[in-house]
Amino acid sequence: MRTASLDVRAVASLHAFPRVGFVVPRYKHSAVDRNRLKRRLRELVRLHMLDRLQAARDPLDVVIRAFPSAYGRDFAALDAELEQVLRRLT
Repeated sequence: MRTASLDVRAVASLHAFPRVGFVVPRYKHSAVDRNRLKRRLRELVRLHMLDRLQAARDPLDVVIRAFPSAYGRDFAALDAELEQVLRRLT
């Protein structure tokens, strides 16, 4: 699934619990920018995704890959994109 600044892949997990991974390439940004984006994505997943993924029947492995446009997004815009993806997943 793709949004304006994220690419999300989900597959059935062999484990009894969901797992979420992140891929945040540098795209000519500093390490500070990259780490800030990773922290934002982790927090959004913690707040909104994990409880819904755990409530789902089948556990999923989810990988979230950020595009260059994700660096310019604020917290609320990333939240809206992840909510859109989550509606499609569950």
